[in-house]
Parts: sequence; structure tokens; C-alpha cells
Amino acid sequence: MHTASPRPDSTTDLALAFQRQVHVLLQKGYHLAAGLSEAEFRDLVAPLENQLVDMPLSTVEERIPFVLVVTRAVVPPEAAVPLIDLDGKQGWTDMQPDDLGRFVPIERVTVPASTYLLADIDIGAEFRNIRPLHALPSILEQGRSPLTIDEGVALMLQFPHVLRTHNAFQMLASRCGDKRVPAMWVSYGKPRLGWCWEGNPHTWLGMGSAAARIGSAPAPVTR
Repeated sequence: MHTASPRPDSTTDLALAFQRQVHVLLQKGYHLAAGLSEAEFRDLVAPLENQLVDMPLSTVEERIPFVLVVTRAVVPPEAAVPLIDLDGKQGWTDMQPDDLGRFVPIERVTVPASTYLLADIDIGAEFRNIRPLHALPSILEQGRSPLTIDEGVALMLQFPHVLRTHNAFQMLASRCGDKRVPAMWVSYGKPRLGWCWEGNPHTWLGMGSAAARIGSAPAPVTR
């Protein structure tokens, strides 16, 4: 069973947490999905460790300090989702690759192209039973950013148990021009990437957000 790492409270703790997250991705074969060797994948994300000094450390216990994000420029979500593991159950989605490719960051959100650190992540329990249309302005007014699909997947790869210990969540920063909002929840006992309507409230769905996106590594050259 994969559990959350001890909460980091120093640069040394952050560096150890960073290395743990890299190890998790390598264990899951993320480098293979990216078409990279293990050494090439380590070289890709290594520059981000130097950015940990800029990490804002939240005092809110329920928040996740940071997660290493590998975007779809490296591994597409349809290849990443099956690598999510929750109590031995594999992640899944019935969204097709072409459809997933239509979901891009909203205008208010700027996302690094390849890999970066997502800081101070909140699963958004306060927004349960609130329509996404109403939650987005509140998140932005707090000076926070909603999550993208890539960020939600990155979170699930490292901390899948938040779906059981906290709540499922929507990713308001990825939209495709219609009324769908992508979401992560447990379906048939497995972590699932799907979507819900922007005008519908759900008692079990929060709205994921983060305080900052830190650093940016160049896209890898695949073989």
C-alpha cells in the first residue's frame, strides 16, 4: 500500500520527498512510457530539485506540499492513468485520446511545457456540493490556481489514497470548449479519470487547486 510521505518542513525534507517521487515514477515505468531510459528520465527532472528552495510551505495539514508533474508533452494522460494504483486497483478512463487532447489549460492558467513542481495542493473539500461554475471564481480570488488533467494525474500517481481519505475532485483548469469538467474519482473500486457537467453540484466532488507552479525542465528528446 502506498501512503503519503512524512510532511516536509525543511529543504532537506523536500529534497528527500522529491527523490521519493522520482523513485515512484520510475517504479511505475514512467520513463518507459516517455520513451526514455531511467538515466534520461532522472536527467530530465533533476533540474527541478534546485527549485525546491522556492517551494511555499503551507501550514494547512490537509494540503499536499508538492507533487512532481510530468506533462502530456512527455507522457500522454491515456498512458499515464493506467499507471495509477489504488490498493492494487489500476487507474482507468473511457475518454479517448483524441478527446483528452482537446482539454487544454484555461486562459487564466499558464503551465510549463514539460515537467515542473506543483506546490501546496488542496483537494478542495470546501467546494463539495458547489457547482464548478461558482467554485472557479472563488479559487482565483484566493490567489490559487485550479488543477489541469496532467496535474490531477500526477497527484494520483503519488498520493492515490486522497480519493478515499479526502474526496474526489474536479480539475477546472482543463477545458475543451464544452460544458464538461474533468474529474478524478473511484469507480468500480478503481481510480478513474472522467468528467462531470460544469453546472452540476456533487456532494462527493471537491475542486483541486494549488498555490504555485515552480520551475520548468525542457522537453526530452525521445528515441
